[in-house]
Amino acid sequence: MAKPPLFAVLAALFLLPALGQPSAAAGFQQSQATDSAGRPLDLAIWYPSAAPPQAVQVGPFALEVARDGGVAGSGLPLIVLSHGAGGSSLNAFDTATALADAGFVVVAPLHAGDNYRDQSDTFTQANFLNRPGQVSRTIDHMLTAWQQHGAIDPSRIGILGHSAGGTTALLLAGGRADWRRVAAFCTDHPQDWGCANARAQQSVQGTAAPAAAPVIAGADPRLKAVVLAAPALSVAFAPDGLAAVTVPVQLWVAAADRIVGDAAAIRRMLPGDVDMRRVPDAGHFAFLAPCSDALARIAPPLCTDAPGFDRRAFLAGFQQTVIAFFRKHLGPAG
Repeated sequence: MAKPPLFAVLAALFLLPALGQPSAAAGFQQSQATDSAGRPLDLAIWYPSAAPPQAVQVGPFALEVARDGGVAGSGLPLIVLSHGAGGSSLNAFDTATALADAGFVVVAPLHAGDNYRDQSDTFTQANFLNRPGQVSRTIDHMLTAWQQHGAIDPSRIGILGHSAGGTTALLLAGGRADWRRVAAFCTDHPQDWGCANARAQQSVQGTAAPAAAPVIAGADPRLKAVVLAAPALSVAFAPDGLAAVTVPVQLWVAAADRIVGDAAAIRRMLPGDVDMRRVPDAGHFAFLAPCSDALARIAPPLCTDAPGFDRRAFLAGFQQTVIAFFRKHLGPAG
């Protein structure tokens, strides 16, 4: 009987120890920082890890992560995820996991005053005065207070913002928003989704809209690359309002978005080359993780796509494109 080739024997020897062993997973932790007013910023953190995955349920979100697993690697880039109005730090947990698997540390703050638990700032001018500082303080926490902060390269930091998170990212990158433009727009377009919600917020709070302030800005020079997914409030920026945004930008526009209006207008205001991606049939929430049954019952608008639009398939390509963009502009990860 013929002996098997030597390479086959060696391959079997290397494979045998791996058979039946669980694969590595993205590490996952929860932490907390504070904003400048002392309000808590709950943080969800993902990172490369060699630890095995486990099922972790956080509210309506089902994660497959290595909770508190050790960090694998050093000199890792950091990506901040900024969620949309009234959202959650776990809205894009699948994208965060993909980034961590690709070698990035990812942190998603639950924006104080603008989240699913507390919407006291949602649809107000104060929200965009506060959000940039909350992201900066999140970065401070990750670089100094997070127990694994030594694994992060502070010179390689990026941000991915969805909806109001996209506006936040633009302000952090040097954009200057003029709230008087928003007030004028809402006077002329009272049925706009954001304008209608702003009026409803004022009614709930029993207050009139505050006098519009001239300019909102909150640049953080530590950010070296920006991804915008269906960014909101393009109307807030004058034609030269984004002239100071010189970091690389990738802009995703949902073709069937009925919430943020003309997000593509941001491309026309940004200087230099922009990696713009227009997604056919995608709605505003197509960038969020596919919904569990529990989340679909709680928040059906977040979970409903146009007939024929495959969110899972789209997100798989979206995540790989985002990873390639950050690798290109922040350097190799992991």
